[in-house]
Amino acid sequence: MTQRLLSTLTTSAVGGPAGKYVEARTEAEIIDAVRTADAAGEQVLIIGGGSNLLISDDGFPGTVIRIASEGFVVNAEDSCGGVAVVVQAGHNWDALVEHAVLHAWSGIEALSGIPGATGATPVQNVGAYGSDVSQTIAAVRTWDRSRNAVQTFTSSELKFGYRDSILKQTTLVGSPRYVVLTVEFQLPLGRMSAPIRYAELARSLGVEPGKRAYSNDVRREVLRLRASKGMVLDPADRDTFSTGSFFTNPVVPVDVAAGLPDSAPQYPAGADGLVKLSAAWLIDQAGFGKGYGLGEGSASGGRASLSTKHTLAITNRGSASAKDMLAIAREVRAGVVERFGIELHPEPLLIGLTL
Repeated sequence: MTQRLLSTLTTSAVGGPAGKYVEARTEAEIIDAVRTADAAGEQVLIIGGGSNLLISDDGFPGTVIRIASEGFVVNAEDSCGGVAVVVQAGHNWDALVEHAVLHAWSGIEALSGIPGATGATPVQNVGAYGSDVSQTIAAVRTWDRSRNAVQTFTSSELKFGYRDSILKQTTLVGSPRYVVLTVEFQLPLGRMSAPIRYAELARSLGVEPGKRAYSNDVRREVLRLRASKGMVLDPADRDTFSTGSFFTNPVVPVDVAAGLPDSAPQYPAGADGLVKLSAAWLIDQAGFGKGYGLGEGSASGGRASLSTKHTLAITNRGSASAKDMLAIAREVRAGVVERFGIELHPEPLLIGLTL
């Protein structure tokens, strides 16, 4: 165990010290670290790539376990045209996507460029550009802290929803009941992508929505689109120092959506009587433009601001604290409620913080 400043482990580059810090490189080390902390009655925080959480400036008083297991195993390649890939929880997500595209494993190419570890992807059912991991996950193997036993969930047992799963539902104050050990994906074989569902990506590829494209072309265009929005990590670009999208797209009843202007984007929510709205549109229309900041230097964004490339990310401009970033989030959420009566909800885990 070593001392560690958590700002060095997060993509937002904020967060105070860990009470204890453990780096677990194997499944056995992960389980041992969790069991040791639980036996001592310590709080536990699990960190992978550090891309989807905002940690208090006071840090975390318990044990922080960084999942650093890497690698994957191809379990089966059969006549059904698919490949089963079991991936260690700490394996870099985009490295997996890159490998899949190079080896003609399709289905996750639209999720290129998303920062973080593979083990985090099923927790929030990570998604982008009309795709999410629930479409390809076959099973997730976990350590159940309540039962002190390994627990494997099938895809249906994970209860996936929009940025949701049973893994997230059983996480309290950033501390999960189920610690992900491996994720198994079932990926079709072939050079063609899954159907392109996202209109912006379809336009970029020159295809109609619902059609397919070569997976390598999809990856190239997704990376280009994400980079244009500051959503691909780049040490030279302060817009990439964030938790990613800070707010989820709100899902509201149809009658609530009907009260919005005709220009408000609306998408199917996967359930009768519900509609998914664009959080970015609501934020912009509530008066919070790109680069909006508070406090010192607010004319140029301040220490923290909305991204200068799009309004969904809250960015660390170089010397921001978690308090600075949360102040932006509170201001934006209050403004959207005042303008539209719709409450935005945070996508990242808030550790030692409340919105």
